[in-house]
Amino acid sequence: MTDTGTDPLNRARELLDSCGHEHVAATGYGRHLMREAIGYPTITEIKAYALGAAYLFPEVRTVIDIGGQDSKAIRVKAGKVEEFEMNDRCAAGTGRFLEVMAQALGFTIDDFGARALGAGKAASINSMCTVFAESEVITLLAKGESAASIALGLHRSILNRLHSLLGRVGVEPEVVFAGGVARNPCMVALLQERLQTPLRIPEQPQHVGALGAALSLAAANSRDT
Repeated sequence: MTDTGTDPLNRARELLDSCGHEHVAATGYGRHLMREAIGYPTITEIKAYALGAAYLFPEVRTVIDIGGQDSKAIRVKAGKVEEFEMNDRCAAGTGRFLEVMAQALGFTIDDFGARALGAGKAASINSMCTVFAESEVITLLAKGESAASIALGLHRSILNRLHSLLGRVGVEPEVVFAGGVARNPCMVALLQERLQTPLRIPEQPQHVGALGAALSLAAANSRDT
């Protein structure tokens, strides 16, 4: 895992040059850039997450991903997408939102969830716009609200936005929580509490999309031979 920086195409080339590979597929927001510049086959994140989650958990029916740039709720059957909803219009409710809020509160992204989970109560957060929420966080700190309670309030706000996505798709067990935010213990605990169902979390949740892209490419190559 590495930051794409300001030149994602050359960063991807550097990474590919530094490791051995036989075939490459691209997914995510930069997939079209990779296809146009290098000719790699592509797959949407939605399909990639469905394939990856189904490979790891064959009984999966719902996939949840809080990604860096968007959040997704996907209903899956036998590895195929039946329906999905996503929030990709602003940073609210995404991993990037969590990163910005963690920095505003003086936490690392790795300890942000644990500190929030340990709070006795949740502060009320009214804004989900990243800019306004950061300003609200600063105001709450100035009023003496603890950083942990603000962190818990932010997590609950993200959960409320995610829950509206899930309501439109419909949640059916087994539920797989994928993406890097699945490593956040507070989001895991709050989501399980809200859904009243256990979550299946991959050992490396941030790799589920990449796994799905690789499976898609392997299937395409098998059909061609």
